Amino acid sequence: MVEDDRSDVRTLETVLPGVAARCDLLLGPYSTRLMRAAGQIAAERGRLVWNQGGSGDDVAEAHPGHVVSVLTPASRYAEPFLRRLAAEPGGPHHLCIVSGPGSFGRQVADGAEALAQVLGIRTARAAPGDQVPPPGLPADWNLFSAGAFEQDAAVAAGALRSPVPPRRLCAVAAGVREFSRAVEDPGGVFGVAQWFPGAAGDVALGPPEEDFLRAYSGAAGAWPDYPAAQAAAAGLDTSTLFGGFRIDPVRGTQLAHQTVLVRWTTAGELRRDGG
Repeated sequence: MVEDDRSDVRTLETVLPGVAARCDLLLGPYSTRLMRAAGQIAAERGRLVWNQGGSGDDVAEAHPGHVVSVLTPASRYAEPFLRRLAAEPGGPHHLCIVSGPGSFGRQVADGAEALAQVLGIRTARAAPGDQVPPPGLPADWNLFSAGAFEQDAAVAAGALRSPVPPRRLCAVAAGVREFSRAVEDPGGVFGVAQWFPGAAGDVALGPPEEDFLRAYSGAAGAWPDYPAAQAAAAGLDTSTLFGGFRIDPVRGTQLAHQTVLVRWTTAGELRRDGG
């Protein structure tokens, strides 16, 4: 069964109980904000909801025993990009971190800042609308943006037009193909995705990646982005085409799954970095 929550919390609160009453396996909505409400409903009604669409750390830990998350938590989103940056010669590297006003962007940015300190990357924080880069950053600065799609696209586009553009630019929004329509020339921009073709490894349960891609594109007439794969993986409690799976038995958070670093080519194609 599928119900449209219209990306609205009140609509979700109306339709989710009815879906839960008629389904054996309950998959939650897409977005951290909506998943907060879904987790609360599951806890109040003694149900279990599989979280395939809300990566906020608070969502995964809010209702132990009632929420199982397949997603890499928001605080670990930036890890592949930061480790790649730290491995490049010429350090110490300087990174401007821009986060949106919501809790998701803040959690991604806080996690990025904490790991950057461990890796020896010097950081400065900014918000959408602030001067980017902030005063004092050297000419070989780097940028990581974590906000809503429109905010990420605006930050990235502005940075690329800057007289001193970033040496490396990564945005959460750049992990989906729609990004190429929002930014005029995304070539070289890194993105963060929960999944990308070729990144999963062994599949212990469910369809192989090739079968999933063939079936999805045949039914939808388009290539899937990572939200489609994370939804498919939500009902398969093991390593799937989506990647690793291990749940903390107390908190219910995802431990094994890792985000994928992707990069736009100058030809306008989105590819897995190093793949």
